[in-house]
Amino acid sequence: MLAPRQQETETKSPPFDTQRLDALLEEKGIDVLLATSKHNVQYLLGGYRFFFFDYMDAIGVSRYLPVLVYQKGRPENSAYIGYRLESYEKQLGKFWPQAVHTTAGDSASAIKTAIEHIKGLGGPIGRVGIEAAFLPSDSAKGLQDGLGNCEIVDAHFPLERLRARKTKGELAKLREASERVVASMLAVFESCAPGMTKRDLVDRLRREEVGRDLTFEYCLITAGTSLNRAPSDQRLEPGDIMSLDSGGNYHGYIGDLCRMGILGEPDAELVELLGIVDEVQQRARRPIRQGAAGGDIFAAAHELVDASPHRDYLEFVAHGMGLVSHEAPRLTSKGPVPYPAYDEGRPLEADMVISIETTMAHPKRGFVKLEDTVVVTKDGCLGLGDVGRGWNRAGGGAR
Repeated sequence: MLAPRQQETETKSPPFDTQRLDALLEEKGIDVLLATSKHNVQYLLGGYRFFFFDYMDAIGVSRYLPVLVYQKGRPENSAYIGYRLESYEKQLGKFWPQAVHTTAGDSASAIKTAIEHIKGLGGPIGRVGIEAAFLPSDSAKGLQDGLGNCEIVDAHFPLERLRARKTKGELAKLREASERVVASMLAVFESCAPGMTKRDLVDRLRREEVGRDLTFEYCLITAGTSLNRAPSDQRLEPGDIMSLDSGGNYHGYIGDLCRMGILGEPDAELVELLGIVDEVQQRARRPIRQGAAGGDIFAAAHELVDASPHRDYLEFVAHGMGLVSHEAPRLTSKGPVPYPAYDEGRPLEADMVISIETTMAHPKRGFVKLEDTVVVTKDGCLGLGDVGRGWNRAGGGAR
């Protein structure tokens, strides 16, 4: 059995608000927390993410499963269980928990070590919180069998609320992610020309984002009057409009924005359509401030959407952003990603980060969209990467 206070690293302070986490765990009656998602482990370890498994999880016949064990009210009893190659990172002093075990070779051995650590903890342990969506079935079964006297419950909610308010360091990363994604898009618009394919543009965007120290995650792209958003061999023609909706990851934090381009000059109708989309975006920003209800964002946007002659193909959505797309604050239960609208009637807090997006799938002119990222402040909101929001001309820049 492992000693919970085994001194394996120098004593360091946890890089998060332990009092807030303790209070959130207390609300759910959770005595011990097991974080097993890469994003929550990264948060709880103060930004650490093991480079070897940054892009993958599978290895051999199993998978990488990082585990951080946290006992409510006893941060000194924390433990990190990592893959065997993380012993090199341990030598570099990357971890704050006093107990660090870098012996796991698969998910089963990682959870076995976590069970041994929990059994060595003092105090009554009745409920163990897990990340149900990020714990493989072999590990979940092993945990239940090994801790048969404990109730296993989902701890997604307290972990999400812990991350809801961003630190200065997190806001700086989100700003960098957003600005670099937009800069990459503008470079693509600058270089695009008739005859190029949608796939060519996505490949160029990937190179631009990687060249700006981003991890390219995806690009949804439209061209011409088509509403199909998948990369394809469709070729650009003079006068075509284009939308680039991309997620670029900067040190774990997501920049997710959408900008519009055109091969030529926009006519009066296109100027009007993008103007309508932008007007909804700006209206949605008006109520955003500390203390405003989350649902006020949707109410403000739908004043315009519902009254618009384009309402049948005009859509607005807003959601939280950070280490995860669609994280807290949860603003609606009617969006494309299903979850309860916990924050719809609750006050927004300063340093929450929100993505707002307005889409017009025009049946004749094509796909017109803007997606912006804003930070909630005491008196309003602050846009990140807030440039290039008009029609960006190929080879001519935005006007």
